[in-house]
Amino acid sequence: MAFTLYSLLQASLLIVNAVAVLHEERFLRQVGWGSDQGIGGFGEEPGIKAQLTNLIRSIRTVMRVPLIALNSITIVLLLLFG
Repeated sequence: MAFTLYSLLQASLLIVNAVAVLHEERFLRQVGWGSDQGIGGFGEEPGIKAQLTNLIRSIRTVMRVPLIALNSITIVLLLLFG
């Protein structure tokens, strides 16, 4: 298998899909990454754990509809070109 731009885009799509399906109560809270963890005080910079939790939450919120379209396009391309 050759390393092409399409395979790089497909791998990044799979990673974004994996982040988008992480469920907060089922998985993230069990490993200590729930929404109630990592709440800092006023004026404090959020830690890396809080920043990653916010990134996961925003990917799930913003990328829901574009992921459906990107997955559909990827499936059609795989069906057409193998």
